[in-house]
Amino acid sequence: MASLRRRDRRAAHGGGQLSAIATVKAAPGLDAYLEELEERLVEAVAARPGLVGEIGAEALASGGKRLRPLLVFLTASPGADPLAAGTAIELVHMASLVHDDLIDGAELRRGRASVWSAYGPDAARAGGVYLFARAFAELAATGDARAVAILADAALALVRGEGLERGQRRRPDTTVEEYLTRCTLKTAKLFEAACLIASGRPELGEFGLALGVAFQIVDDCLDCAGQTVETGKIAGTDLREGIPTLPLLLAAREDPVVRDALAGGSLEGALLRVAAGGAIEEARRVARDYVDRARACLDGIETREELDAIADAVVERTA
Repeated sequence: MASLRRRDRRAAHGGGQLSAIATVKAAPGLDAYLEELEERLVEAVAARPGLVGEIGAEALASGGKRLRPLLVFLTASPGADPLAAGTAIELVHMASLVHDDLIDGAELRRGRASVWSAYGPDAARAGGVYLFARAFAELAATGDARAVAILADAALALVRGEGLERGQRRRPDTTVEEYLTRCTLKTAKLFEAACLIASGRPELGEFGLALGVAFQIVDDCLDCAGQTVETGKIAGTDLREGIPTLPLLLAAREDPVVRDALAGGSLEGALLRVAAGGAIEEARRVARDYVDRARACLDGIETREELDAIADAVVERTA
């Protein structure tokens, strides 16, 4: 019955990612919020002149969906001001991308030169720390200790998740459970914070956590599908770096060529075998299961239609 309701709702909206995005964009007050958010982000990164401010501006110029601040807006309790929280959440996300690119040696970020490749590793480290600091400055200025604690917990989870990824590299025997734990820490905890920080509602935090896992699984599927993902990185990056993602782990169970490639062996033909063997479709089914878990948390939520639409966009995206 639930799946029939989802199909009926998608049909009513025309189906697909574009209709989901249209539903979200129709939310009252959203345009003004996003405009103010961009202004606030520009002010935040420009707070300290010099190299770190320049790096912050460059990280901001690379763009992005602003999905996490959007979640802050749609989950904020009546009377709450989501702007400071949305700004802080996005600054933490930007900081994590600067450091991730440095750790991964990624030279591109959304089609532009990554910070470390443009400014050097030491500058990228400093710039990422600066963005983290600016994030907490935004929240500290509100005097909301609870919000600061939520964001601090998410930032700590990012670090722990990165540590897990270091330990899992070139390990094709990584379990799915270990992978999902990494997804939760590296990605989903910041989604959880975005949904909790201006609402204070645990059920919305649970929605964000499940949605974040689904988002990461889909991201990992896109990396295997022979497409250039929204980050601007070349498809197949995870396999080349030996990062055990869900589609790669599922493929490695059945295909010794993929398993050897994930362990650091020859990459010849391995990515094509992942795409041809059904692992990507199986991983996307897991992502849809997590989206269903997320939707189960939305009973009685005033912005359920918009949050449902975001869930659709996350699981259906192709870039």
